[in-house]
Amino acid sequence: MKQKTFKGGIHPLDRKELTSSKPIETMEPPKILIIPLIQHIGAPSKPIVSIGDEIKRGQKIGEPTGFVSASVHSSVSGKVIDITDSLNAMGRLVKSIFIENDFRDDTIHFEEIKDYLNLSPESLKERIKEAGIVGMGGATFPTIVKLSPPKEKPIDTVILNGSECEPYLTSDYRLMLEKPFEIIEGLKIIMKILNVNKGYIGIEDNKPEAIKSLKDVVKNERDISIISLPTKYPQGAEKMLIKVITNRQVPPKALPMDVGVLVQNVGTSYAIYEAVRFGKPLIERVTTISGEGINEQKNLLIRIGTTIEDVINFCKGINGRNIKIIIGGPMMGFAAQSLKTPIIKGTSGIIVLKDEDIIDSSNFLNCIRCGRCINACPMGLMPSMLSIYAERGFYEGAKEYNLFDCFECGSCTYVCPSKRPIVQLIRLAKSQVKP
Repeated sequence: MKQKTFKGGIHPLDRKELTSSKPIETMEPPKILIIPLIQHIGAPSKPIVSIGDEIKRGQKIGEPTGFVSASVHSSVSGKVIDITDSLNAMGRLVKSIFIENDFRDDTIHFEEIKDYLNLSPESLKERIKEAGIVGMGGATFPTIVKLSPPKEKPIDTVILNGSECEPYLTSDYRLMLEKPFEIIEGLKIIMKILNVNKGYIGIEDNKPEAIKSLKDVVKNERDISIISLPTKYPQGAEKMLIKVITNRQVPPKALPMDVGVLVQNVGTSYAIYEAVRFGKPLIERVTTISGEGINEQKNLLIRIGTTIEDVINFCKGINGRNIKIIIGGPMMGFAAQSLKTPIIKGTSGIIVLKDEDIIDSSNFLNCIRCGRCINACPMGLMPSMLSIYAERGFYEGAKEYNLFDCFECGSCTYVCPSKRPIVQLIRLAKSQVKP
């Protein structure tokens, strides 16, 4: 039987073989860590420590300032040596807490609860909120907000995203192989909070070992199904997952909750389990370090606040002269502006590309109206028109072509024969007009 799929999409060279067989390795934290107070969509946290304070691993150092916000915790014990601006992954200055590691790893008391599934939904949500958990697939939306839908929009289905369709990235894959029980328990917690009795985990069919790993755990679970999905980018996008798994169509400008679905990343599910079961805040994450430009490719468990420079040094440095470092995946990630940029909650990968893997789009050509970007767009948009309007400064005109329905997957840029930076032009247009 032919597998269900979505319209459009592409099949880029995935290069996952560089790290898919590499077990998760723990990286020791460096001497200095930089912990931004905004590692999530929404309002930044406010610092609740001062320069000179001695702090412990797991201690809250940033408090949410709104409903859409998240707590920030120290990933090491040590001393606060500065609170000032630092560059984030998008090259913006954000207030950050600089911590000098004392290498003792003195840790606050984490309250362990063995019968966590007997807790009330409100108690479960409170532990998740206190842990500062956000979406770990890259979107970094505060998890507590997703778990608190309006009463008029009840959720009846939960989907965990195990697609990991971005090239090079294998951190979720390794989690599914090494921590399948914990991921499933995280899903059960989510389902209990939302009073949902149907859960799915969607995994691309190029990951048969991960599918088997999770199926072995849920073989006696009636309410949880593991779904094998066609390998196609961007299979892991929320709207694509929902369409393929439930056959529900999320309307333009709507959210998954509008069709009764909640989507979380498998890494987020694992973090939820650790927070609820052990009281552990989100202070470390698994990140893929890959690309032909780095000497040792790895899947690393990294403390939040570790800089890219420290990670690269741990992986024996870079090789080659013309190097580009991507934070995240090569399709939706951002070029690093500084090696002092820290790993944050949403950093799924650090990809080091050599010159031969980089396409120079600085002298891009005019659109030749070939239509390839239109065929590739999973949202059914006209990326060619969006880019033309943005290029000429007609930003309001771009809105007429459903500018804000684009989630910047990069499929259009990938297939463009004129090498036009379509996604970058769309981002420019979005920055100039209101939704």
